[in-house]
Amino acid sequence: MTTVLVTGAAGDIGAAVAEVLARRRYRLALADHPSSRARLDETVERCRRLGAEAEGVTFDVTDEPAATAAVQDLGPLRGLVNNAGYQGVFTSVDSYPLEDARRVVEVNVIGAITVLAAAARGMIDGGAGGSVVNIASMAGVSGAPNMPAYSASKAAVVGLTKAAAKDLAPHGIRVNAVSPAFVGPGRMWDAQVAQQAAAGSQYYATDPHAVAAQMIGTVPLRRYGSAHEVATVVAFLLSDDASYVTGVNVEVSGGST
Repeated sequence: MTTVLVTGAAGDIGAAVAEVLARRRYRLALADHPSSRARLDETVERCRRLGAEAEGVTFDVTDEPAATAAVQDLGPLRGLVNNAGYQGVFTSVDSYPLEDARRVVEVNVIGAITVLAAAARGMIDGGAGGSVVNIASMAGVSGAPNMPAYSASKAAVVGLTKAAAKDLAPHGIRVNAVSPAFVGPGRMWDAQVAQQAAAGSQYYATDPHAVAAQMIGTVPLRRYGSAHEVATVVAFLLSDDASYVTGVNVEVSGGST
């Protein structure tokens, strides 16, 4: 049995993806930054309790030699969930610190390309094809106030997905993206609400509780999505049930556009 690599596996969405795949008995390599080792170990242990074969690996996606070596050491991959990401600071584009913008792009775009390229080489060498799911965002589809660098980076991930799908189709490798809108509860939701409130803009109030209500009010289904709901879409795209699906960006957004 070949392995599925999930990056950003210590985060809300990454951990949910890992657990859904564990229930489906995938063999898992769960990766995150070394600073997230404790949370990563918790995810690995939960997946093992669910009956999956799982190992934890740590590397920085912005360190190309280390990331490439870590992916190569895993051997042939059946799939990749490219989920490592960084939201950046929350402020208007006219005051956005360029150093932070560089960091957002380095993690979300260059890091995604680095891991995708290394995984694709292994899949090509293995000769059995594979499936890649890049985690984008509705911020990259429609833009999010006070998040210019993140929005730009996730738009780039959608473009990367469509280009890579064409490049890798001759090798039987499918490449798709998933763009979540608001996802909660969890660290990601709490941080976004708090930071939008602190940023101050015409779009959101300065009280986090009011910001949460305003965010939900923009969603036609009038709720945030769960990380599990995102994870089940990822699992579908990885599976043979999606064998004729490549180059698409699936919006898991509750109807948000």
